[in-house]
Amino acid sequence: MSSSSTVPTSLSMSPFEVGLLVLLSIVWGGSFVFAAVALEALPPLTVVLVRVGLGAITIMVISWMLGKRLPRDPGRWFQLFVMSILNNVIPFSLIVWGQTHITAGLASILNGTTPIFALLVAHVLTADERLSVNKTVGVVLGFLGVAVLVGPAAVAGETSIIGQFAILGAACSYGFAATWGKRLSGMDPMVVATGQLICSTVIMIPVAGLLERPWMLNMPGGEVIASLIGLAVFSTALAYIMFFRILKGAGAINVSLVTLLIPVSAIAMGIFWLGEPVVLRQIAGAVVIGLALLVVDGRLFRGRVQS
Repeated sequence: MSSSSTVPTSLSMSPFEVGLLVLLSIVWGGSFVFAAVALEALPPLTVVLVRVGLGAITIMVISWMLGKRLPRDPGRWFQLFVMSILNNVIPFSLIVWGQTHITAGLASILNGTTPIFALLVAHVLTADERLSVNKTVGVVLGFLGVAVLVGPAAVAGETSIIGQFAILGAACSYGFAATWGKRLSGMDPMVVATGQLICSTVIMIPVAGLLERPWMLNMPGGEVIASLIGLAVFSTALAYIMFFRILKGAGAINVSLVTLLIPVSAIAMGIFWLGEPVVLRQIAGAVVIGLALLVVDGRLFRGRVQS
């Protein structure tokens, strides 16, 4: 998820915001588990359609209750349309499809490379966000963590390499969304979230309809329906609201720490809910990627300087 509002980049976090950050990591980590359950009965694009469609309805109701107004400028809707492709349609589809080949825990770890791709995209496409020394070291460490996850698994044939690269493709798309989102800096974050989910729904209806014909599928069971509701309402609509609340109060750097917590939540839920195995290689890769994000963030270096 990319930010599109102008906010301070580094503020202190209140106990409430820390708790909200942990809760956000749980609902976003839960998205991988919800998707895994839904995929037992439904094809990937149909799962994405339900996620963005029901998520759009939920956040539209909340936005209406808060008195938010959608834009009328066609230019703004074009920007939201592109944002929906980069931030919802492509990554959601790649992640859900990738999860038909790999576990929820591994998918969440690979998705944690999103800030690394965001740095690379910003370095190439913008003039004011160049890679510094610590960011360059963080990027190298981040891809080392990916190598720990992907390399041995591909050689040993333990997991699907194409599934892993699908998740990395999603993370790369999020990286482009982060740069594109700057065009929406003048819009209310809730309006951006609502508008992009509406656009995503409009896109996914014909895509899922033509490729999967969801109306011809059997009615899923109660567990799958509950997972779809959790994916759309909690891991999409309410997650956006929590994200922007933390972003506004604590800044972009603090809210980015959620990427360190999501794999922990997803792996824990995958173990206890889905019975996924604990793989030492995945833990090692997650630690290296987490270290990379801390190096990029600069907190480790600031702590040394202040001490």
